[in-house]
Amino acid sequence: MKLSLVSIPVQDPIEAHEIYTSKLGFVSKEFDASAKLAIVVSPEDPTGTAMLLEPCKGNFAESYQKSAFEANLPVVIFAVKNVESELEKLKAVGINVRPDLDRPEWGLMNMFEDGCGNILMIENAITK
Repeated sequence: MKLSLVSIPVQDPIEAHEIYTSKLGFVSKEFDASAKLAIVVSPEDPTGTAMLLEPCKGNFAESYQKSAFEANLPVVIFAVKNVESELEKLKAVGINVRPDLDRPEWGLMNMFEDGCGNILMIENAITK
């Protein structure tokens, strides 16, 4: 089995699409504002796993999103080549980066807020 699509709860998929494409650097795979449908992918792997920016307002996913945020739990972890340079890019476009850097034995990682109600995490990609 191969992972094809993951769902990320967001309050407003149209606003989330704007943030994920203009600030976080993802690209649109499918976007229909009238249907509130927003699917994005990594520009590094446009045929890879896609993210559905799923509207959660008024349903069970809204309480999940709020609980995960309050518990400081990231809903997705992304691998990047250089966490420090990625953090600088995120800060430069106004993304709220969490101050607590961690350096576990497998490398640097950090959490940030997507501006859509979620905490996301980046970590150094493991290269072999």
